[in-house]
Amino acid sequence: MPKIKLKKKDNYEFEYKATLQVTNINYGGHLGNDALVGIIHEARVNLLRTLGCSEFDLGDGKTGIIMSDLGVNYLGEGFMFDDIVVHSNIDEISSASFRIFHHVTKKEKTIAFAETGIIAFDYNDRRITEVPEVFLVSLKNYVKNYNESDN
Repeated sequence: MPKIKLKKKDNYEFEYKATLQVTNINYGGHLGNDALVGIIHEARVNLLRTLGCSEFDLGDGKTGIIMSDLGVNYLGEGFMFDDIVVHSNIDEISSASFRIFHHVTKKEKTIAFAETGIIAFDYNDRRITEVPEVFLVSLKNYVKNYNESDN
C-alpha cells in the first residue's frame, strides 16, 4: 500500500506550544494519533485567532471553515510531559480553499508532519463559498511582518 509522504515546508510562520498530558498518551505509552489530531486542531484555532479570525468567521462575519482532508506522517514519539511545538504554514490558496501544513517537533526533532485541507464554508447558507479577501489580507500582512522580524 502506498504511503502518504509529507515533506517539510521552507517556512512555518505560526507556532503553537503544548505539553503532552496523560490524556494525550495511548495504551502504547506514547502520543496517540487521536490526541495529535486534537493538538493540530488547537494549533489551527490559535493560528486563526492570531489572524483575528475563528473557525466560524474568517474575518468577514459570515465565512467559516470545514476540513476536507487530513494526512499525517508519524516520524517520532512523544511522551507524557514532553514539550512539543506545532509549526504551521498556510499555503496552496485557491478561491474557495487553502491548506495548512504542520511540522510537530520535540526538542527540534520531528514527531510528525500533518496537512489539512480547509474549505471556506457559509454556515448560514450551508454551502461552499469563497475565501474572504479580509482573511487573505490579514494572512499576507502577518506573513510580511513575520518575514521582516527576526522570527
